[in-house]
Amino acid sequence: MSLAVETQDLTRFFDDFCAVDGVNLSVERGTLYGFLGPNGAGKSTTIKMLTGILTPTSGSIALLGQNPWDPSEAIDVKKHIGVLPEDLALFDNLTAREYLTFVGRMYLLPRDTIRERSEELLSLLSLEDVEKKLALEYSHGMKKKLALAAALLPNPDLLFLDEPFEGVDAVTSRVIRDLLAGFVARGSTVFVTSHVLEIVERICTHVGIIADGQLVEQTSLADLRQGNSLEQRFLELVGSTDDEKPNLSWLEGEPSLPSPDQTVATGDEEAMQ
Repeated sequence: MSLAVETQDLTRFFDDFCAVDGVNLSVERGTLYGFLGPNGAGKSTTIKMLTGILTPTSGSIALLGQNPWDPSEAIDVKKHIGVLPEDLALFDNLTAREYLTFVGRMYLLPRDTIRERSEELLSLLSLEDVEKKLALEYSHGMKKKLALAAALLPNPDLLFLDEPFEGVDAVTSRVIRDLLAGFVARGSTVFVTSHVLEIVERICTHVGIIADGQLVEQTSLADLRQGNSLEQRFLELVGSTDDEKPNLSWLEGEPSLPSPDQTVATGDEEAMQ
């Protein structure tokens, strides 16, 4: 089995807080791997360690068979990965085309290749009409699409996407799903986090679930579901059950409405009495 992502006891502390606790990932090449978990479970911290943004406290990482933290291998492996980070990492005072050109040069792509791919990406992601505007003028959804275009630009063998569907419209969501399916079909690997379980269930072949910094499940989507929905299995694994039904105390019982002849005095009216 050839692995695109492999970690051994990957751990990250922030002072005394353990954000990622001994995670062992095994992501096969050519799969669309959904990395799931509640807010604060350690998903983004894990991606930052995998992509060289955040130093692990301990443990090991291999991407496409290479160590991204080994100075002799780091540059080579990073040529083959694309990243959509949590914070988008755009330069506000660059236009979309300028930003893609910058990213392309960082990957040492030929100028003609950068121009051709930029045109296709801007058109596909419906950014061609605003490509001359500065990124600081973009909405959150437009910024997300530009960051995604930058991740796709180098035609990576391994693609990391942190919440790619958050903040984008339904049309763009469909475009992204089709793009990811195409990447996997040609043998590339996609590692994606998302809180939209319906999309994960639709597109992913394998999933890993992290809770409180620990990997609680890692398997194929079909084996995980076992006849249930992904949402049900997810809730079972992260510790939520149907018996835990949240409620607000003042919403219990029948609603209490004032009678038509009943008046409610404001603070100012009460002070005047």
